[in-house]
Amino acid sequence: MAESRFHFSEELPLRWGVIGCGSVAEKKSVPAYKNTSGFRVDMVMRRNSEKAEDYAKRHHIQEWVTNADEVINNPNIDAVYLATPPDTHKLYALKVAAAGKPCCVEKPMAPNYADSLAIFEAFEAKGIPLFIAYYRRSLPRFLQIKQWLDNGRIGEVRHIHWQKTKAPNEIDLSKQYNWRTDAAIAKGGYFDDLASHGLDLFNFLLGDIVEAKGFAANQLGLYSAFDSVSANWIHNGGATGTGNWNFGTFHRTDKVEIFGSEGSIRFAVLDEAPIELESASGHQVLEIPHPEHIQEFHVENIKNHLMGNGEHPSTGKKGLHTSWVMDKILGSL
Repeated sequence: MAESRFHFSEELPLRWGVIGCGSVAEKKSVPAYKNTSGFRVDMVMRRNSEKAEDYAKRHHIQEWVTNADEVINNPNIDAVYLATPPDTHKLYALKVAAAGKPCCVEKPMAPNYADSLAIFEAFEAKGIPLFIAYYRRSLPRFLQIKQWLDNGRIGEVRHIHWQKTKAPNEIDLSKQYNWRTDAAIAKGGYFDDLASHGLDLFNFLLGDIVEAKGFAANQLGLYSAFDSVSANWIHNGGATGTGNWNFGTFHRTDKVEIFGSEGSIRFAVLDEAPIELESASGHQVLEIPHPEHIQEFHVENIKNHLMGNGEHPSTGKKGLHTSWVMDKILGSL
């Protein structure tokens, strides 16, 4: 393993700057960075000065700004976490690459494969670490499923199916602006925001998806993005997959089943639910709770990667492939 270029410790921590301090940064991510030994969060940016100041004070972060360039080019900031909507990821990530700093980009990596590729190539050209916040690859709940699969507990994997549905929320029905359903930012709407987590996880569990196709529609007319997507795909190991994501149904569902030659595994990608293994040897149900700050293990793995202690499971290359899968399903490639 190559020696890490980044050396840090409790005495000389890696100083992070955060661009975007909205809902994701509130509990899921930034507290995980702050709680990781050898890491520090010294600066946050949000365009709204009052909200930036409020966030910094509540999270005990010493400096806040309204201009992303002040974070990226600050000599006292060693690495940058991008927690903005995906339409700005390319803009900011290319600047971080130019500054020569490691970066973690929130998922999805970008609104499309072309922008994701530009981000990946910029960091690859400079040999700078790039991570994508597909944190489910690091969570114990899903690592247990991978262990079952790797140990052959359900035999040879034949097929995976995911059904994710929910009713329109109050913002959808009121037709208030929501970047998650603005086709200019997220062509697939909630599919981009939510399905990306699952499809990336399936790449991790079953091997990369090598071909995918799908159909997308706007059935409700509440916003400009798609609200219904269905897809078929195949993994490099030969397992097939299907998915259905509909955001205009009566019932909320989040059900995944992996079918094998000798059993099956059931779980939810996004909802809190037990994981289940069923085979000839019996039926096993495990409750594996997520940590309070759900990106905790993801951030710990960033630390390990930067210290040269293994490769992070969600690098820029992995995130790029998930962007490719998403665009194939949406018919953009």
